[in-house]
Amino acid sequence: MKKNFVLLLLSLISVYATSQPAQWHPWKGKRVAYFGDSITDPNVTTGPNNNHYWSYLQQWLGITPLVYGVNGRQWNDIPRQTDQLKQDHNQNFDAILIFIGTNDYNHGLPLGEWYKETKEQVYAATGEPQKLQTRMMRTPALDGNTLRGRINIALSKIRLSFPDKQVVILTPIHRGYASFGPNNVQPSETYQNKSGLFLSEYIDAIKEVSDVWAVPVIDISTLSGLLPQYPEFSVYFKNKDTDRLHPNELGHRKIAQALLCGLQSIPCGDF
Repeated sequence: MKKNFVLLLLSLISVYATSQPAQWHPWKGKRVAYFGDSITDPNVTTGPNNNHYWSYLQQWLGITPLVYGVNGRQWNDIPRQTDQLKQDHNQNFDAILIFIGTNDYNHGLPLGEWYKETKEQVYAATGEPQKLQTRMMRTPALDGNTLRGRINIALSKIRLSFPDKQVVILTPIHRGYASFGPNNVQPSETYQNKSGLFLSEYIDAIKEVSDVWAVPVIDISTLSGLLPQYPEFSVYFKNKDTDRLHPNELGHRKIAQALLCGLQSIPCGDF
């Protein structure tokens, strides 16, 4: 009898624990800057309450959102957003989330390289007196006409301006068909862009940032579960016929849920 009671009690505790939101989260109550494009832009409406992924995180975690995303922007706008954040808040924030890249794909930006390599002389010693040696040296490629070059330019500015702040990169979500007028028709990601590249190649390049700049990357394209290239997922987007590119409030909630879990394992500020 006593054993059965204990088992029942443990079962009830387990059910209660799994049904409650986490009481502790490393990002709870933090001040977070959000950089990006239309999906982050507060002026791009998502539905009756205009909830974005960052406003859901504000509701769930008490995060203070500092939002700098602008509709249509690409990776080359991130340095400007960085300057604006520094002007507005100096060092008074905890982290930066960067959610951008889909427009770089849409405009057919070449991928480029992370590094340029040159022969340089350097003193080195391994168990013997140091001597001058000639070795290949890598430096970040700062080509603003390529994706990797733009990311290098942006991350060098952010990491050197805010070395004590957590920086997190989010991959773009999948893309469905969108038409915003005769001069702005965007096929789904099932088609190559004008440079002959697929969206997945841009996502793969963005995932490489973690190794190059020592920042975590959250693969929102996977974790959100959003597949707007298929009409069945139009419930998560603004219009099933003309805009399966921009998530509606339900789609933003899916992104926020993925972030809530993904950020759980990433430190942020002091705790």
